[in-house]
Amino acid sequence: MNKLKSLCVFCGASNNVPQKYLDIGAEFGKMLAERDIRLVYGGGDCGVMGAVANATMKHGGKVTGVFPVSLRNIENEHQSLSEIIIVDTMHERKMNMFERTDAFIVFPGGFGTMDEMFEIITWKQLQIHDKPVVIFNYEGYWDPLIGLMKNIIEVGFAKPVTSTYYHVADELDQIMDILGV
Repeated sequence: MNKLKSLCVFCGASNNVPQKYLDIGAEFGKMLAERDIRLVYGGGDCGVMGAVANATMKHGGKVTGVFPVSLRNIENEHQSLSEIIIVDTMHERKMNMFERTDAFIVFPGGFGTMDEMFEIITWKQLQIHDKPVVIFNYEGYWDPLIGLMKNIIEVGFAKPVTSTYYHVADELDQIMDILGV
């Protein structure tokens, strides 16, 4: 694998979560900066999103945020990023992030995070890309969803090969090992 230059993180934008999720996001941001990997993410200033971005920049890393104007009534775009790209729609956001990254990491998050994850896995299934996708199952957060994904395959709504379109990592170091960085 070529040296990973950029990595997209899908993650939650809520501050109303246990501190450990914000802390692990910050730890990951530091790891990205130390490895000179650009963070590409949704551009928000809150939740795990903000924690990853702030830590990446605090430790000298570069961050690209892609923020849709339609979210401005719900959350704010980060004002201190290396690069902020303002788009009109969520679809443009996802495509823009996709085009700017070499791999995807799915951190704990909510419905938007799941939307992004399923779309990027579906695009892989449709052979639109072959970029790595890693689900970060921090402290078992995604266990119920991973079980559902296995059930979808076992019942036959997806082919067994679908399980090869993503990896599951329980620790930050496992993410880096999977990505070879």
